[in-house]
Amino acid sequence: MNTDPKTSNEISFDDFKNQILSDYKVALISRECSLLGRREVLTGKAKFGIFGDGKELPQLAMARAFQNGDFRSGYYRDQTFMMALGHLNAKMFFHGLYATTDLEKEPMSAGRQMGGHFVTHSINEDGTWKNLTAQTNSSADISCTAGQMPRLVGLAQASKIYRNVAGIDQTNFSNNGNEVAWGTIGNASTSEGHFFEALNAAGVMQVPMIISVWDDAYGISVPAEYHTTKSDISEVLKGFQRDEDANGYEIIKVKGWDYTALIHAYENASDIAREEHVPVLIHVTELTQPQGHSTSGSHERYKSAERLEWEKENDCNKRFREWIIENNIADDAALKALEKQCKIDVRNAKKEAWAEFLAPIIQNKKELVAHLDQLANASANKVFINKIKNDLIAIDEPIKKDIASMARKALRYVIGENSTAKTNFNTWLDGFMLESQEKYSSDLHNSFVTNATTVTPIAPTYDENAEEVDGRVILRDNFDQLFSKYPNTMVFGEDAGKIGDVNQGLEGLQSKYGNLRISDTGIREATIVGQGIGLAMRGLRPIAEIQYLDYILYGLQTLSDDLATLSYRTVGKQIAPLIIRTRGHRLEGIWHSGSQMGGLIHLLRGMYILTPRNMTQAAGFYNTLLETNEPALVIESLNGYRLKEKKPNNLGKYKTPIGVVETIKEGKDITVVSYGSTLRIVEKVAKELVAVGIDVELIDAQSLLPFDINHDTIQSVKKTNRLLVIDEDVPGGCSAYLTQEIVEKQGAYQYLDSAPQTLTAKAHRPAYATDGDYFSKPNEEDIFEKIYSIMHEANPTNFPKLR
Repeated sequence: MNTDPKTSNEISFDDFKNQILSDYKVALISRECSLLGRREVLTGKAKFGIFGDGKELPQLAMARAFQNGDFRSGYYRDQTFMMALGHLNAKMFFHGLYATTDLEKEPMSAGRQMGGHFVTHSINEDGTWKNLTAQTNSSADISCTAGQMPRLVGLAQASKIYRNVAGIDQTNFSNNGNEVAWGTIGNASTSEGHFFEALNAAGVMQVPMIISVWDDAYGISVPAEYHTTKSDISEVLKGFQRDEDANGYEIIKVKGWDYTALIHAYENASDIAREEHVPVLIHVTELTQPQGHSTSGSHERYKSAERLEWEKENDCNKRFREWIIENNIADDAALKALEKQCKIDVRNAKKEAWAEFLAPIIQNKKELVAHLDQLANASANKVFINKIKNDLIAIDEPIKKDIASMARKALRYVIGENSTAKTNFNTWLDGFMLESQEKYSSDLHNSFVTNATTVTPIAPTYDENAEEVDGRVILRDNFDQLFSKYPNTMVFGEDAGKIGDVNQGLEGLQSKYGNLRISDTGIREATIVGQGIGLAMRGLRPIAEIQYLDYILYGLQTLSDDLATLSYRTVGKQIAPLIIRTRGHRLEGIWHSGSQMGGLIHLLRGMYILTPRNMTQAAGFYNTLLETNEPALVIESLNGYRLKEKKPNNLGKYKTPIGVVETIKEGKDITVVSYGSTLRIVEKVAKELVAVGIDVELIDAQSLLPFDINHDTIQSVKKTNRLLVIDEDVPGGCSAYLTQEIVEKQGAYQYLDSAPQTLTAKAHRPAYATDGDYFSKPNEEDIFEKIYSIMHEANPTNFPKLR
C-alpha cells in the first residue's frame, strides 16, 4: 500500500503558488454555500440540504488531476469538485436548493433532484452526442448509497474497449482509451454490497478507475467501528493491492487536510490509471463534516466534545489556511480580505438566485390575481372568489403549488356559470398547468424524433422453402449480423462468452469477435447492469445479459434508481441506451419462475420492457433497439429456444415495432390479451374453443412498456364486447396493468357487455416440476374454462355450465 505517494510529474513551488489562492477561493465559496444552504433549509426556503463541507481540499486535488474526456461517478458531497471544474457556481448551487425548473439556471436537474446531485450535459438540443472528449464529464448522481459504484465500472471499461477493440469510431467519445473514470464514496457507504461488487469487478477487469473514499469516521450518526472491520477500509482491502505476481489495485492512503500530499496522491493515481489501465483506490482520512450529515439533524447529538474539538482544529480549510501562511504564500490580512469578499459574493448569489426563482412565479401570481378579479365580478359567488384572491395576494413569496391550488379551487365557485371571464380563466389555467406539468414530467423517454416507437417496422421475409430451425439459431445468426454491422456493440454476462450463453444464442461468436466484445463475467448482476450503463453513457452499445429473469432482482436497484430514471432526472441531457437481455416465463420452481413482471413494469418506468413470444420477434426487437438510443429490457421465452421457427432471409434487417400489439388470431366472441410463453398456450386453447362454438380474438401484447400506443386493442373490444387478460404474473400484477391500459386509458369500458377479467398465476411462487407449473400458473384447462365461463354468463343457453 502506498502511504507516501509521489507524483510522476512533480509540481513546482511556483506552480503551487499560482494555483493555491485560486484553490483556497473555491474552498471558501464552497464552504460558505454549505453554511448558507443549511440556513435556507432551516428558514423554509429550501426543503432539504446535504453538503460537501469538510471535504473541500481533496476535491480540489482531484479536480487538478481530472482531464477532458474523464468521467465522474460520485455522490452528494462533491460540490467543491464541480465548482473547481467550472460546472457549478454559487448561484447554481442555490437554484438547486430552491428547485428552480429552468435548466439554464439549474443545469443539474432543473429542480428534479435535491441539491448536491451533479451532472454535465452529454446530449445536444437535437438529441445528438456532444464531444465528450472536449469537456470534463459527470454522470448523473443518485442518492442511493453506493448506487454510483456499478456504473463507475462501465465508465472505466469503456476506455479499455476504445483502446483495445479495433474498428470503433471514437469520434466524440474517446482518445484511444486515455480517459479515467473517477468514483467518490463516503467511508460508511463502502459497507454496501455494491461497493464490494464493483471493486472486485474492476480489479478483475483491470480498468482505468480511481475510487476516492471520503473518510470522516462516521456514517450519519454511526461511527466507523460499526461500519468497517478495523474501522479502516484501506486496511480491509490490503489483499487487493497489486504486486509483482498478481494484478490488483494501487491503494493510496492520504490525509484530507494535507494539500501537497493530496496533490501528489491524485497526480500519481491519475498517471497509473490513465497509462497502465490499473484501478486505484485513494483512502482520504481525517476529514470532517462540520454541519453533520444533513439538515435533518445536528452532529452535536452524536459526537463527543473531544471529537467536535478535533474536527474544529483539523478542518481541512483551516489547515489549508495555516499552511498558506506558514509558507508565506499570503498573509493573514490578505486571506481575511479574500474570505470577506467570498462571503459577500455567496450572499449576493443567494439573493439573486432567490429573486430569479421567484420572478416567473410572481408574474404568474399577478396574472392569476387579474383573472380572479374578472372572474369574481362576473360570478354570483364573488365574495368567495375574492377571498381566494386576497389570500393569494397575502402570499409574498408564492410557489407554483400556491398558484395552481388556488386557481383550481376558484373554479368550484363558477360551476354551471358561463362568462367570458370564465372562458379566459380556463384558458389561462390550462396553459399554466400544461407548462408547469411539463417541467416536472418530461423526458421519461427519448423525446427526440429518434424515439424507438417511431422506427418503421420491417417484417421478416422468407425464402420459398425456408428452413425450420431452433429458435436459438435465429437469435445467434441475427446477433452475428448485428455485431458485424455495429462495431461498437458488445454483449457480456454469466456464460455469455465462451459457451455462447446457456441456451447457445451466442454460440461461436466469441471466437469470431473476440473476448472483449463477447465476454463472460463473474456472478455479479448489479455490476453487469452497471457496466452496461457506463459503457452506454460513453457512446458504446452494450447488451448486458442477466442469465435468468429471477436474477434481475440482484440488479433491480441499479436498473430502477439509475438506468430507468437517467433521462428523466437529467431532463434528457444524459442517456444510456443499454439493452438488458434475459430469459424467463413458464419456468418450474420458486427460484426460477420468471414471474416478476408486475414489479418490473412499475419499477422500471423510463425503460422499454419487451416480451417477445418467439425468437424471431426477439431478434426483431434487438434490430429496432440498435437503431435508437433508449434503454430496454428484452425477456426471451426460455422454453422457446429449441422450438422450431422458420428462418428469415433478412436477419439483422427486419424490425419488430415497439409499443405495437399483434393480432395472432381474429375472432368475434371475446378479446384475449396475453404475452410471452403463456400466449402459446392460449393460442392452442383458442383452437380448441372453436369446437364448442367460441371464436377468440387473440392479441399478443409483446411490448409491455409502452403498451399498444396505437390503441388497437380497443378496436378488438368494440367488435367482441368482452375482454380477458391472461398472464403468469401474480394477481394484481401485469394483468391488472394491462387491464387498466385497455379499459381505462383506451376507454374500452364503454364497449363491454361483460365485466373485464384477468386470469393469472396463484399468489405464491410456482412450485417445482411440471405439476408445480400446472397448479401454480394458468394451464390449458384453466384458460379454456375461464373463457367458457365468461361466455356462459353472457349466453347460458348456448353455453351451459361446464362444472
